[in-house]
Amino acid sequence: MTVLEHLRDKANSLPVCPGVYIMKDADGRIIYVGKSKALKHRVTSYFTGNQHTVKTARMVSLVRDFDYILCKTEIEALALENVLIKKHSPKYNIKLKDAKSYPYIKVTAEEYPRLIVTRERKSDKGKYYGPYSGTGPAYGALDTVRKIFSLPTCKRVFPRDIGRDRPCLYRDMGRCIAPCAGGVSPEEYAARVRSAERVLDGGTAEAIAELTEKMNAAAEDLEFERAAALRDSIAALNKLSEKQKVVADGKVSRDVFSLYTSETEGVLAMLTVRGGALVNKSEFILSSSELTSPEDALPLIVDHYDTGRNYPKEVLLDFAPAEEDADLLSEYLSLEAGRKVTVRIPERGDGLALCRMAHKNAEEAARQFRLESERENKALRKLSEMLGLHEIPRRIESYDISNLGNESITASMVVCKDGKMKKSDYRTFLVKTTGGADDYGAMREVLSRRLAHIGDGSASLGEEPDLILLDGGAGQVHAVAEVMAGMDLSIPLFGMVKDDYHKTRAITDGEREISIAKEQMVYTFVYTIQEEVHRFAVKSTMNNKIRTMTHSSLEKIPGIGPKKAKILLATMSLSEIRTKSAEELSAVRGISAKDAEAICAYYRKNAGKSGGKNQKEKKKG
Repeated sequence: MTVLEHLRDKANSLPVCPGVYIMKDADGRIIYVGKSKALKHRVTSYFTGNQHTVKTARMVSLVRDFDYILCKTEIEALALENVLIKKHSPKYNIKLKDAKSYPYIKVTAEEYPRLIVTRERKSDKGKYYGPYSGTGPAYGALDTVRKIFSLPTCKRVFPRDIGRDRPCLYRDMGRCIAPCAGGVSPEEYAARVRSAERVLDGGTAEAIAELTEKMNAAAEDLEFERAAALRDSIAALNKLSEKQKVVADGKVSRDVFSLYTSETEGVLAMLTVRGGALVNKSEFILSSSELTSPEDALPLIVDHYDTGRNYPKEVLLDFAPAEEDADLLSEYLSLEAGRKVTVRIPERGDGLALCRMAHKNAEEAARQFRLESERENKALRKLSEMLGLHEIPRRIESYDISNLGNESITASMVVCKDGKMKKSDYRTFLVKTTGGADDYGAMREVLSRRLAHIGDGSASLGEEPDLILLDGGAGQVHAVAEVMAGMDLSIPLFGMVKDDYHKTRAITDGEREISIAKEQMVYTFVYTIQEEVHRFAVKSTMNNKIRTMTHSSLEKIPGIGPKKAKILLATMSLSEIRTKSAEELSAVRGISAKDAEAICAYYRKNAGKSGGKNQKEKKKG
């Protein structure tokens, strides 16, 4: 019996009920996850007939087995599909390209929530607003709400940092309510954050009305300074609302999704309408333009709301999945939002006009991406040809080892995604097992640790690289090749060889060298990666050494461990600590009188011994 016949027979034995199916390749790796309201019909369709798209046919040709999970309802299957795609990052599931991570404004889930700009959406209890088209609009919106509602701009965490230091100038300027001073209750602070959230969600008109009422009340009570401050806040809100194009009735809250595909790229565009105004737009580049059907885009929409939690009253689509899938998405979003969320495909009126606007944005984003990719991919294509790779590597990881003698041995990992360095995926590894300067042993340890994460769903490390470049020659390549062989992995692996002047000379597969000197595009591309991984390795080693030096003397004192050392260094420099009296040191929250006496005694005793060394110690950043 052939593999295809075996898979077809197994599919025919499935029940006709909702569930999730999990396709696996010859190595047992998950390459595709899907859901269906009728498992038997959907899975059987993969192994019968030949009316598949190029993408689907390629995926099916690699399938050697599949698992499945039965669900009670199709909604349960949709939710489980989303979880499994996030966990395993299957190669053939359509994902949003992360060559460009779109910024969000996050409101953290803390007693005193912080408002920050982040490019990473996590499945936590925080609230996410956006995505924004760039960091400029994101920080602009954040600065506006911080100023209007006098929210902190510092990195202090409350209530932990209440009373640790005196308030900054922003309190004196009336720009911050200064929770650090201890006079702001969690309830009062939370009320201001809720007002900021309302503005971020497009409710500027409501916020303006509320502030206007407060301004008039302040003026009647002769609180002219407060009235003036509220007037300035209203002006800032009006300025923000002027940037938001009015496209519908003031009560309209909807998100609009448009899908554009061509032979070379795909784009999912989104328009965010709140309070009748177009408050934001985003275009997501898809990792594959070969969509099997429009329903393949639905998991992307589910994922967007799964972590953003910013649900509109209505979702408009300009593409036509099966009617039951639109109903399914509506039911799922309604359950998650705790209220009705309608999903529909408009055929006339304002909704249709918005869909057309979204589609134009998607088409333009695809055109710009195509032009940019053509420039960047020339070097990747040529590198692939020179190395004999079957596919252009989308994710390239590079590694280097750095050390200071036998101490602070550190390995760095840098990532190049779709021709661009992706700094959010950079990682450092503290080498633990070599017992000294052993670059081969260090590289074996680090790659063993890193490759063990493939498929575990962790950020950056969970994704399998398409190419690994080591900053070293044949010895490094052979060391890592042994590791991959033991893990049954077959990832293209090469070393970047330098000449006597520390310049990139060639690439080696461990047996032969491939000269890149005459290929300027390839040379520049590889040289950039090699210099970046070396820079990051040296920086990581120095940071590690500085941390060690910073804590060295404090942690030698009986009763002072890393935690108390950190508390002290957060409030004063090491040179200041040496000159403080026991009474002054014990005034620091978390430092007892006994600790303070021990610190003073230690520095009195060692005053003449360690002056030279202590000059090098710095306050921890």
